[in-house]
Amino acid sequence: MPDQDENRRPPCGVATARLREMLELARMKGGLSIGEALEAMGSTSIAFTILFLAIPALTPIPGPFGMVFGTALALVSLQIVAGGRKVWLPAIVRDRRVSSATLDLVVGHAVPVIARVEKVVRAGRLQVFTGPTVQALLGIPVFLLAVVIALPIPFGNILPVFSLVVLAVALMERDGLVTLIGLLLTLATIVATAALLYFIKAMIFTAS
Repeated sequence: MPDQDENRRPPCGVATARLREMLELARMKGGLSIGEALEAMGSTSIAFTILFLAIPALTPIPGPFGMVFGTALALVSLQIVAGGRKVWLPAIVRDRRVSSATLDLVVGHAVPVIARVEKVVRAGRLQVFTGPTVQALLGIPVFLLAVVIALPIPFGNILPVFSLVVLAVALMERDGLVTLIGLLLTLATIVATAALLYFIKAMIFTAS
């Protein structure tokens, strides 16, 4: 007999389900290349690519993850603007293999954030903001957020990554209202980053 708590638990959203599927595949194969991970996602590949390339910047793993994944995201954003339905990544990124332990760490940090977004998502809302034209235009905010992630700003990744998570989940679930929320978060991110860069510049000139 099924557990009553299990019955009461709400089903996970598309993003969470896809990440867990990818993680199970990685565990079976002992790791995945970035290309293999993205190919496993099928019809959600564009939105999942945004999500997959954004969330490592939230993970406390040593290395220039912001610069590497931010640059890859910028490339993906240009393909979104061009109306691409399949993502192309350079071989140096696509063939990069990620261990199942690293993916465990990345997914473990990302899922709680994504699950919070999924709680407010409702498919089919404001459908005018879920069509192909709007999706192509979303490449512009994705590009701006990718640039912010690539910048070497201490603790500067949290807001842009969260904005990308919101936009990616909205794309997967086709929720126009959450898409608008993601765009507002993008605007807040750009303003906050510009203010922070101005403050850092002022500090440097004052010190010199």
